[in-house]
Amino acid sequence: MQLTAGTTIQRPRRTFLFLQGPSSPIFAKIATRLEASGHACLRINLNVGDQIFWRRGGARNYRGSIASWTTYVEAFIRRHSVSDLVLLGEERPYHQMAIAAARKHGIEVFVVEMGYLRPDWLTLERGGMSSNSHFPADAKQILVGAAGLPEPDWRRRHTQTFLAEAAYDLLYNLPNVFLWFLFPGYRRHAIFHPLAEYAGWVRRLAASKRQRKAADRLIGSLSSANASYFVYPLQLETDFQLRAHSPFNSQKEAIADILASFARHAPAGSKLVIKVHPLDNGLISWPRIIDGQAAALGIGERVFYLDGGNLDLLTDKSAGMVTVNSTAGLHALKQGKPVKVLGRAVFDVAGLTDQQPLDAFWAAPQPPDPDLSAAMFRLMAASIQVRGNFYSRAGTDAGAEAIAERLHRNTVNEPGAFIDPPPRRKPEKRAIVSG
Repeated sequence: MQLTAGTTIQRPRRTFLFLQGPSSPIFAKIATRLEASGHACLRINLNVGDQIFWRRGGARNYRGSIASWTTYVEAFIRRHSVSDLVLLGEERPYHQMAIAAARKHGIEVFVVEMGYLRPDWLTLERGGMSSNSHFPADAKQILVGAAGLPEPDWRRRHTQTFLAEAAYDLLYNLPNVFLWFLFPGYRRHAIFHPLAEYAGWVRRLAASKRQRKAADRLIGSLSSANASYFVYPLQLETDFQLRAHSPFNSQKEAIADILASFARHAPAGSKLVIKVHPLDNGLISWPRIIDGQAAALGIGERVFYLDGGNLDLLTDKSAGMVTVNSTAGLHALKQGKPVKVLGRAVFDVAGLTDQQPLDAFWAAPQPPDPDLSAAMFRLMAASIQVRGNFYSRAGTDAGAEAIAERLHRNTVNEPGAFIDPPPRRKPEKRAIVSG
């Protein structure tokens, strides 16, 4: 068919099923925009918080047990001729079952998450993230895919506050705690009870000003002394990047491995700075664990714990970064710093990250190839990242608009960032040693 100027290509109507998203209105906004493009949007609410953040038509409430969920969601997919599945947190048990049902019926799966290129970006990937990601894992494929793509605009467009994020989190979780009987079969994927988490955050916030000042002093001291030091950013114990896409059963295992390797193989004068995650709830005493293990290894005076401070400033003067698979590794690569990844990460590519064993990394860390690094950021920004955030009106509007547009036009992971089958594999978990 020959198209004339002004001809509109009619895309087939699709039916999008939304499962759990962030504690944010962004999924509802995406659905509104998709419906404006002629598609149908449905939702299955698993708890009261899901209901609160949808507040639009097309929703069904699932009040049954998790044991019956697979049967329910598979029947729902067939009955409503669902063509696409959209969710956040692909490793949540409910989502794993839904994804298996979707793939059984040839349905596309799209995962939305916080952006790899934080803080002003969101991730939208077709098929999955991390171990499940279809983003290229080969340097040549990345260079080819990025050829001709523009440098991303790194200027921050949208801001969000911790207060807004905390308010949305409370609005989602507190009704689930106190109105649990409305969805009696629902099972949380989180490790900690929400009320325990909030109590931990309150205690941590009370000490945040003092901790931030101490962190700023330490960063300034390390920078001015031209000390040789490495950075290890802690991830949240609840993070599925750690729980599902690493060989470690807990962050404690990763800390033990890193400290033991540092003690045996790092140059005598070097130091290790371990920085807590900004959203850590404080329910696990990381300073006690780190100080105890470092002292037992005889490196107590060389290991520093940091609660607060600017990670980019800390990394800027460092010798390199060790991470399980935190997106902090991308910040280090952007600064041209050597990065050693211990789990699975979309950016763990030969030529970008150091492929040596951890024991060898300390003595001779390998920096990223600058051309490959620039190509990876261009390809990521063009194919699996959109501008926006979860917790501001302008950020959710922008993110919803961009995500809906890519879903409507079938351009997720385009151009050139979809390798099938996924080029990474999940690491095997270590056996848990009892006692």
